[in-house]
Amino acid sequence: MADDSIAVVDLERCQPDRCSYECKNYCPPNRTGKECITLRGEDADEGGPDQVHISEEICLGETCGICVEKCPFDAIEIINLPQELEDEPVHRYGENAFSLYGLPVPLEGQVTGILGPNGIGKTTAVKILAGELAPNLGQHADPPGWDAVLDAYRGTELQDYLADVRDGEVSVARKPQYVDKIPDRFGGPTAELLEQTDERGVLDDLLERLDIEHVVDQDIDSLSGGELQRVALVACLARDVDFYFIDEITPYLDISQRVKAARLIQEMAEEHGKSMLVVEHDLAILDLVADNLHVAYGEPGAYGVITSPKSVRNGINEYLKGYLQNENMRIRPNAIEFEEHAPREVTRADTLVEYPDISKSYGEGEFGLEVEGGKIRENEVLGIVGPNGIGKSTFAQLLAGRLEPDEGEADFDLDIAYKPQYIEIDQPMRTDSFLRSITDRVGSSYWNTEIAQPLQLDRIMEQQLTDLSGGERQRVAIAACLSESADLYLLDEPSAYLDVEQRVRATNAIRRFAEQQDATVMVIDHDIYMIDLLADRLMVFDGEPAVHGRASAPKGMREGMNDFLANLDITFRRDENVGRPRINKPGSQLDREQKKEGEYYYAP
Repeated sequence: MADDSIAVVDLERCQPDRCSYECKNYCPPNRTGKECITLRGEDADEGGPDQVHISEEICLGETCGICVEKCPFDAIEIINLPQELEDEPVHRYGENAFSLYGLPVPLEGQVTGILGPNGIGKTTAVKILAGELAPNLGQHADPPGWDAVLDAYRGTELQDYLADVRDGEVSVARKPQYVDKIPDRFGGPTAELLEQTDERGVLDDLLERLDIEHVVDQDIDSLSGGELQRVALVACLARDVDFYFIDEITPYLDISQRVKAARLIQEMAEEHGKSMLVVEHDLAILDLVADNLHVAYGEPGAYGVITSPKSVRNGINEYLKGYLQNENMRIRPNAIEFEEHAPREVTRADTLVEYPDISKSYGEGEFGLEVEGGKIRENEVLGIVGPNGIGKSTFAQLLAGRLEPDEGEADFDLDIAYKPQYIEIDQPMRTDSFLRSITDRVGSSYWNTEIAQPLQLDRIMEQQLTDLSGGERQRVAIAACLSESADLYLLDEPSAYLDVEQRVRATNAIRRFAEQQDATVMVIDHDIYMIDLLADRLMVFDGEPAVHGRASAPKGMREGMNDFLANLDITFRRDENVGRPRINKPGSQLDREQKKEGEYYYAP
């Protein structure tokens, strides 16, 4: 195989007990007597003895690809690396395993952002920067050691940092990606967890800044997703360390909470001189929080490349365009575009359902919701926005018939498909079996093209539901909702744990589904990018979170977003280059001008 090609075997997908070794038997070099594809054997460092190994020296590379086609479980990839990729790997886990090229540079007193798809090596990079993994420079069979690593990085911005890592002089705090797993690892009062981390004596201030003083006396397993997210961030920032790694701050947080978290992270860097590394898929928040940006690209699970640092604006814009200018690299065939928003034309503008004023209370002194009567149209995507704890999910459950209103008629005689905010998939069954239990269209041309492909389900169809990651579960839940036969489709926070590419794919799948199936879809989400690309009209929720909520009748995008953002005291502008939403800095000239004109959502 050429030096610019690699062979990857996904050991989680390789199932020798369920195949006839088609890859080995049909391999052209094997058929000429060479040992290209062989069994790993009992002495294998990784994988089972009956799983296959591919010799990259003998393999013919992507020009052959027979093993890729013959493997019934899609466990093999033969990949031509980009010709522009001149550097050796920073780390490779073994032959036929993932390779990482490039490392982010943590700068003192700055917030360094990383933007890229899941499975691209961000966690590997953090383990190296944290001293948990010694980079092997791609020499997995005979690791060179730290002296060779430092020699390879001599004269670069990483030389001094990696020397401190080698000498054990770098301390690290992490905020995990999947905060909903925290109750599985820690039980008891939230205060006990937080007191263990308060090394800087700032716990009370952090709790107040993020509005979660009220959770201290609650058990950790009683907290909502948004509360868990903020508790995890507080627990990380309260540590007294050199390097903070923040893996996604936005899931389950509303826009106001996201902005507060971003400002807090920025202050940690500016005022305390800390090195902050933030992985984030909400581009508006990443734009707000980061001082510089590394773009990550490649083939998830196979190889990843982390670019040199870029300015945040240029990095995000190049990522959206799909072309990295300095690297002369196209990472996506088509750009992600944000056109001036206008409701799309619908083939039918009839009313699907007209509902009266509705109210729901959970009891005296408990949360109450009032909904202004309105109409939901056929064949539209209706966005629902508002702070957490304001009643959005309550309204969805009222429509779905899972809750009964105290006042108003909510019996709409509608078949409703509902994807909840919190996905609890604990059924011991395969993904394909689960989806086939919902629809007999699984495997059909339409279902494969319009649901499976955009949601990237192909590689997880044979996996157990309980083995799926948070992002994989999210995509399965979206597919399950859209696969039902219904009059109205409700999706609560479909963006959670999806990377940028996956969010765009999910958005396109939902839009195309609404258009092609004449379906009506309601989407609750806090990602302005997704709402901007997806929704035709908005319902805006406001009030006092956890106390009282009010919901407006559906409005046009501009009117609705102006009302929503005015409640949050946040203004958005469009990037003049790619048209994407950007948050104005509070108090800036543009922020003041837009507020004066009452145009919080893009000045016309």
